[in-house]
Amino acid sequence: MDLILWRHAEALDMREVQDDLDRALTPKGERQAQRMAAWLNKQLPATTRVLVSPARRAQQTAAALDRKCKTVPALAPDAGVEALLNAARWPDAREPVLVIGHQPTLGLAAAYLLSGQPQTWGVRKGAVLWLRVRDREGPPQVVLHAALAPELV
Repeated sequence: MDLILWRHAEALDMREVQDDLDRALTPKGERQAQRMAAWLNKQLPATTRVLVSPARRAQQTAAALDRKCKTVPALAPDAGVEALLNAARWPDAREPVLVIGHQPTLGLAAAYLLSGQPQTWGVRKGAVLWLRVRDREGPPQVVLHAALAPELV
């Protein structure tokens, strides 16, 4: 299974809006989302399920992909790692899953899956972490397939 974690692109500061869920992307964030979406669309299989937080900034980031997406309330900014993994059906999903969400959940999920430890790992705005489960002799292994910030694409 492939699990692709995409942090929403740069958004307005909280002081500029009343509700965190209403924070929109900045012009820089819109460019970040477009660049990363172009790269992802070249890499992602057509069968990839795209799951998106209900937050406006995540929805706008997802819109840059121009693919069918499913809004998942369990991926809201205050979501936990368990909710993210359940939504993605980790590690049993047959198709790749792209989750567009928030920090610190994305970093916590990557840390847990790659190290087995609850650690706070940073994920830059608009960046992607692509994790893959591979079956070898013994228990399945989680490997980092790609890590990319929007300014590198």
